[in-house]
Amino acid sequence: MKRINQMEPWLGIKEKEAILKYLDSGGWLTEYKKTEEFEENFKSFTGSKYASAITNGTLSLVVALLCLDLHPNDEILVPDYTMIASVNSIKLAGGQPILVDIDPENLCLDLNMAEKKINERTKGIIYVSNNGRCHNMNKIIQFASQNDLFIIEDASQSLGCYNNNKHLGTFGTLGTFSLSPTKIITTGQGGMIITDNYEIYKKIEMIKDYGRPKSGIDYYEILGYNFKFTDLQAVIGLEQMKKLPWRLKRKKKMYKFYKDELENLKKVQLINTNLKETSPWFIDILVNKKDRNSLIEFMKKENIEIRPFYPAIHTQPPYKYIKGSFDNSLEISERGVWLPSSTFLKNEDIQLVCNKIKKFYENYR
Repeated sequence: MKRINQMEPWLGIKEKEAILKYLDSGGWLTEYKKTEEFEENFKSFTGSKYASAITNGTLSLVVALLCLDLHPNDEILVPDYTMIASVNSIKLAGGQPILVDIDPENLCLDLNMAEKKINERTKGIIYVSNNGRCHNMNKIIQFASQNDLFIIEDASQSLGCYNNNKHLGTFGTLGTFSLSPTKIITTGQGGMIITDNYEIYKKIEMIKDYGRPKSGIDYYEILGYNFKFTDLQAVIGLEQMKKLPWRLKRKKKMYKFYKDELENLKKVQLINTNLKETSPWFIDILVNKKDRNSLIEFMKKENIEIRPFYPAIHTQPPYKYIKGSFDNSLEISERGVWLPSSTFLKNEDIQLVCNKIKKFYENYR
């Protein structure tokens, strides 16, 4: 029986040919001309002035925070429902994460709840656009401005997604992206930071290269680290970027296919998605809490992998000390399921997944 995975990286002959060509050219593998070309390509696609490739998505957030000169115990607002890297990055940069409940309409940080947590130590927001969805970003900018807060956009799940015709990641002081194997394009590991601020861009470049203003010269102007990219990854990334427009269109078609097949199932809820501006990274649904584990096990027996949502951050051992009201985060985390979302899935594969979900609900009591 054919196995349908929840997600798989899609690398093909073009990536193989590009890697062999690069290796035959005598490239040193480390960050150099191909990385610069990849950064140029990325900033052109997103409409940003500057882009800097980083070791991974988590460290992209860390470097973004380090650029903004956090003091020990400065507080950063971050949603309670997100991939834990969004929160861990604050700790690694020396700040204190302040968890905020989410808006159930788009699964992003709730501004009304955020306002209640602001005090003199609050310095900024990590705004996570969940699965490419967001609020009206002008409201986020206004909220941050009124409260004298910086915005870092965690757009790890939002490459190719927009708000008011502006690419996500370009609203904040900095925007960060992940290029891990499950993302819409991948370089194996890797991340990207974008900004329109030249001084911040230069600081990013120094932080990721030991703190030196010019690569290869051993003078260290600020405290830095080795968070560089590699040209070998960039070669893959450049080929992946060529495929990105098609993949974005395909993701939208996949979401619509799932929606058409599942929207009449009373026990399955799809999350509102504006397909004009959002290309969902994963196809996500909400089910009853009591059904979810049984559904996952049933699909597993049918050789179909579906995954539960991230857990609410405040339920995890490193963050259980954080107290507060996180009702929406908790409910969403306990109800959510990611369906198979690889762009190479054919319509008949998606139809099979939908048929099995329908079968589960026909038989499940």
